[in-house]
Amino acid sequence: MLNFRMGCAVWAFKDWVGNFYPAKSQPTNFLRLYGERLLTVEGNTTFYSVPSAEMVQRWVNHTPSEFRFCPKLPRAVTHEGLLMAHLPAALSFLELMQGLGDRLGPIMAQLPPRYSPAAFDDLAAFLKAWPRQDAPISVEVRHLDWFQGEPARRLSALLTGLQVGRVLLDSRSMYAWENEGDADPQLHSNRRKPNVPLQPEVTADFAIVRYISHPRIFRNQDYLAEWVPQIAAWLAAQKQVYFFVHCPQEVNSPEVVRYFQAQLESAGSPVPPLPWDMLAQPPDQLSLF
Repeated sequence: MLNFRMGCAVWAFKDWVGNFYPAKSQPTNFLRLYGERLLTVEGNTTFYSVPSAEMVQRWVNHTPSEFRFCPKLPRAVTHEGLLMAHLPAALSFLELMQGLGDRLGPIMAQLPPRYSPAAFDDLAAFLKAWPRQDAPISVEVRHLDWFQGEPARRLSALLTGLQVGRVLLDSRSMYAWENEGDADPQLHSNRRKPNVPLQPEVTADFAIVRYISHPRIFRNQDYLAEWVPQIAAWLAAQKQVYFFVHCPQEVNSPEVVRYFQAQLESAGSPVPPLPWDMLAQPPDQLSLF
């Protein structure tokens, strides 16, 4: 059983053709090619559009058995008022996702910045109604009040008591360099990623990290270096770890994945090999580094 999986936010990204994907790759093959290179994907697509059962089955058919999807609840569930009002839709979505079988990883509930601790009772009721034993779920909060004082303590106690995960968003590299006067226009395309405190707390038997990288690889090095011992500690504690890399320039995300994999391996972390590194490379392929 794999205890560490790393991936990106999407698989259908045409600008990966010629570097991450072989030249002349066709969109119909993107998921198969992705699954040959990485071990998991964050299901951003389900946040915007709910797939058909037939599409879910195609996802299964195009990925290896050890691959895991971590789909997001649709925004119609998480971004349209209180969660309990949309519990039936959430459970219907879960039933659809269970068509992934053993390829289904934890489901993520990304809450909007306006969803504040005033909605604590709604969140608690929703999570208690969710079939957690059958389908692990992880919560990402974005209202800043969740990160301090009594709301932070109550949230931690709730998630830990229910064995619900906490999605850890790390956007430090993007905002730190901006504060240093970095005028890279690509950073502004990621404004929707909130600047929230990083609190690397694990509340279940799995951890999910969403790392928002700077487009320039060297500006991520210090932040990724901090994650190396943290991940080692979680793995030593028998936690399952999912690490997802985003980038304002998504074309660079696989490069960050491969760089971080190399850092983990250099530190002796007990992580599985990256399938991408085990593929035969054309002799004229340029290094990403």
